[in-house]
Amino acid sequence: MKLYMVPAAPNPTKVMLYIAERFELGVDMHVETVMVNTLKGEQHSAAHLARNPFGTLPVLELADGSFLRESLSIIQYLEDKFPSASLLGDDLQSRAQARDLERIVETKIALPMSRYVHATNSPLGFAPDAKVAAEIEASLPQALDYVEALLDDGRSMLLGDRVSIADCTLQSGCQFARFGKTELLTLHPLIAAWDLRYRERPAARKVLKF
Repeated sequence: MKLYMVPAAPNPTKVMLYIAERFELGVDMHVETVMVNTLKGEQHSAAHLARNPFGTLPVLELADGSFLRESLSIIQYLEDKFPSASLLGDDLQSRAQARDLERIVETKIALPMSRYVHATNSPLGFAPDAKVAAEIEASLPQALDYVEALLDDGRSMLLGDRVSIADCTLQSGCQFARFGKTELLTLHPLIAAWDLRYRERPAARKVLKF
């Protein structure tokens, strides 16, 4: 299998962290990474558009030459294909809770973080948008407060002491915020501490660039 990706971008980073975390648990899924340089516009090349007509990343090429084009679909496929040492958990409830928190983190934190970077200091050269930035600054604290409360019981990771896909997703958003030189965690010290703690993990050291 091949994972077409670009460092620092949130969705590819989420999948790469997931793969690296599974590797640390002893699961080698034999996924080759192939960089698509978005700063050079390679996502718009004919070769990449043949893989993904939407021009986005990541893309997972399967052994039969077909493709998966959404980060969560890629993760779920790998969870199903390699079920041992799962990051979703071993029972129905824990798997549901892992998916639930990942969706909260993705839609209410990581995605707004990404939009905020592009509205303030876009690495792709998008024009600043003060209105969008202000809206995100107003709405983001609600979700950050929710995660901050989860961490208040002393847990090391978002769902306890075991890493989950929610940790991969949140860290992908935090890295992109660092890449865009924005600071969004100053009022949430427990999340900021989690961020530093997560970056010391072996999987994070292999994947994170910022």
